[in-house]
Parts: sequence; structure tokens; C-alpha cells
Amino acid sequence: MFREMRRKKQLLSEAESIEILQSCTSGVLAVTGDNDYPYAVPLSYAYKDGKLFFHFAKAGHKIDSLVKNNKVSFCVIKTDDVIQKTFTTHFRSVIVFGTARILTEDSGKRYALECLVEKYSPDYITEGQAEMEREWKSVHVAEVLIEHMTGKAAIEIINGKA
Repeated sequence: MFREMRRKKQLLSEAESIEILQSCTSGVLAVTGDNDYPYAVPLSYAYKDGKLFFHFAKAGHKIDSLVKNNKVSFCVIKTDDVIQKTFTTHFRSVIVFGTARILTEDSGKRYALECLVEKYSPDYITEGQAEMEREWKSVHVAEVLIEHMTGKAAIEIINGKA
């Protein structure tokens, strides 16, 4: 169903890919947008238990696109060092493919928002919970169930020359 990575020597392990998802703070969500044009939008997210979580407003391009087609991809870049003299880039990145769903049940929505607070404001959990209550009615939360994930690194990183 999903293509194999062509440069298999550059493939990161699942554990390395998960580490990138857990440590980075932003990624790019790609959905099928208006008139079937791709729509890619940078956003903050949390990864936990094989799922990605993000929040958004109750109206807009993202929600319209997710309702139309729940298949998404999400890309995170951890390393992006340009090496001028060798005309290359030393990179580490992950791309995931999955299906998104808007969480409508309170328990799932709360869990996802708590994951986001824990990731971005771990020293302000109590304040984060108060913010969740204040914004509860105006925020949507989506969960992406990851169906396929590929991590990749520059061959120089794989070979330990970076």
C-alpha cells in the first residue's frame, strides 16, 4: 500500500523516528485541499502511543479538508545542516501517513489537549488545564492514527561522517 523507501541505507529505525517525533516542536500537515490541491500547513503537535494530536479552530481550511478526506501526511525535520563545500545537506526527518479524525468525545479531546500541554508547557500543567477549560468550546482536536512511518537521514549521518 505504501511505497518502500528507495535509499534503504538511509532508513532510520522506528525508535529513531519516534524520537524525532517526540523531540521536535513543529511539523507540516498535508491534506487534500480545495479543488484537490494539496494543502500543507505547519503546526504544533504531540506524539503519543502511535498517534499524533493537534488542535485547531472550529472553522477553516484544515477542518474542511479533513472532513472531505481524512487521509493525511505529516512531516517533521529535526536536522537540516547545509554543507556548502560538498553541495549537500545533513538532514534527519520523518514522514508519517495516516488517517485523521476529529475527536468529539470529551475524554479523547481532553487526553489530546493534555498531551499538548505536557509537551509544550510541562512546568504549567495546572495553568494548562485552566486554559483547556476556558477554550473548550472553541477548540477542535484531531488525532492522526499512524499507518506508515519512515525516518530518513543523510548518508553522512548514517555513516558517522557528519
